[in-house]
Amino acid sequence: MHIGKSLLSLVCLVLLAGCVTQSRQPPPPTLISSALPVGFDANVRIVTTDRSRFSTSSPPLIQGLRRAAHGGAVNILALSGGGSGGAFGAGALAGMSRGNARPDFQLVTGVSAGALIAPFAFLGPAWDPALQDAFGGERSYLIHSATSSFLARLAFPSGMANHGRLYELVDHFVTPEMVAAVAAETLKGRRLIIATTDLDKRETVLWDMGVIAARGDAAARLLFRDVLVASASVPGMFPPVIIHVSDGLHSYDELHVDGSVTTPLFITPLVADIVSTSLDQLNDSNVYVIVNSQLASPPHRTSLQTPQLLGRSFSAQLMYKTKETIAFIDSVAREHHMHLRIAVIPADYPDHSFADFRPKSLQRLFDYAADCAARGRLWATPAEGVQRDQVAVMGDPHAAASCPGLATTASDQDRATQ
Repeated sequence: MHIGKSLLSLVCLVLLAGCVTQSRQPPPPTLISSALPVGFDANVRIVTTDRSRFSTSSPPLIQGLRRAAHGGAVNILALSGGGSGGAFGAGALAGMSRGNARPDFQLVTGVSAGALIAPFAFLGPAWDPALQDAFGGERSYLIHSATSSFLARLAFPSGMANHGRLYELVDHFVTPEMVAAVAAETLKGRRLIIATTDLDKRETVLWDMGVIAARGDAAARLLFRDVLVASASVPGMFPPVIIHVSDGLHSYDELHVDGSVTTPLFITPLVADIVSTSLDQLNDSNVYVIVNSQLASPPHRTSLQTPQLLGRSFSAQLMYKTKETIAFIDSVAREHHMHLRIAVIPADYPDHSFADFRPKSLQRLFDYAADCAARGRLWATPAEGVQRDQVAVMGDPHAAASCPGLATTASDQDRATQ
């Protein structure tokens, strides 16, 4: 993965924009707070370091997942961030549908670009046309000119409520029908969980979108939309989202941005590593991880100029944070006898850039992932993925990328579609 020139320019602008301020109420004064969006109960979200909340909320959630699996293995899908790489995840889902190999996921989690894909993944193949419209069609052009959106913020800082083209895109596809459909599926025990980063707490917050949707009114749609926008709001490229909360006595403002600032992807809250025995009921689950970015690339000469140094540093940090998270998920999967598969944009996929939202580039990546998924060549184990990328970075840089996974066996397909 490399960062395009437009994103490097944004990094420079961020450094110059430190004096821009916006009036807001103070945040809740404690890390673990009773303050919530007005009209929603405590089940709507969890700070990932809240051990007490995790211990009380995880048993009924896991029991619901098992109920929704109807006695079979629980299927979990985790969708990572990755900017324009979201077209990879969108294409992968569409391709699985075409190949009749798309599991019924009981738990879907999403971060950043993955958060935007997650509702479609949760609701199933019937929503594939809307998914392609958002990530593989002309509508994706709405987020192509992130630079101009950011410049507008610098010129008119009071306009933070207008999140520009990302807001337009999300507001378009978060319809009352989508919110109602998520609420209906949640009643079956399934869960759709989205991560944002609370900048005041510097913590990951996980939102239960089904709890939001269950309220069933205009406020539910607005919070549903705002959480998705926040999760995908890359700092500098898009403004943060202010979420108004109250503890019943005082009102506060929280500032939420891209979930991948703190976590690139997840299947459990961070605190689950401490109380991992609570996941025993998820033993023998299927875990599918779609990484909407590259985890390796051939070496590129780095300029000594500050913008290029910052861009390459950001890229390296995100790449290794994602690798570490996959290693953690792999250890959880091994401990609980889960069956882990990953799909990653290969190192030899040509000219991929986090910030390339041109429709032609998005469509090419969407079609590539869809074709590989339809042919059963999407998934690999973590070890297979690492080996494939090591071979790729040593090969011909001009050769066409092969699919990220090995051929799917009949037993794999049978298990996935159970």
